[in-house]
Amino acid sequence: MDRSKFISTVDSKLKMIRIEFDYTQDKMAEIVGVSKKTLIQIEKQRGSLGWTGAVCVCLVFKDSEILQMTFGGDPQDIIRSLAFDNYEEGGQNTMGGKIWWRDQKGDERYRVQQNLISQHYRILDGENRRICFSFDPEYIKKRYEELSSVASANGRQEK
Repeated sequence: MDRSKFISTVDSKLKMIRIEFDYTQDKMAEIVGVSKKTLIQIEKQRGSLGWTGAVCVCLVFKDSEILQMTFGGDPQDIIRSLAFDNYEEGGQNTMGGKIWWRDQKGDERYRVQQNLISQHYRILDGENRRICFSFDPEYIKKRYEELSSVASANGRQEK
């Protein structure tokens, strides 16, 4: 997925999100920061939210079932992966990928998962904390090998 695909996906779901939250076009336009006329054009697929508008919708409506089903979980992972080449974070807890994720490889210390919908990757530690995520499989492979080799070296030192 790239930015343009992300934007067009959010554009195509905007009306359904508005209906899900039971907002009028006036209220939704106010929330998203566009005119009612622009909102109508987007809902008719004749206009676009653009990057900032799509990000705004995903952040404001992060609990939307429509967005969750469309992106396979929290769209913030996808936003960060598109905004930055590869994203590292300080171990945010996850549910371990029980719904939207497929394990690619791993052991008790680290595992690589791929999102079933967006196809982006992430690395979780043994306590299901997210270490990093990216659309780049080569980056994830390299990062997994780095983490595994450090963990192996630390395990040898502790013995």
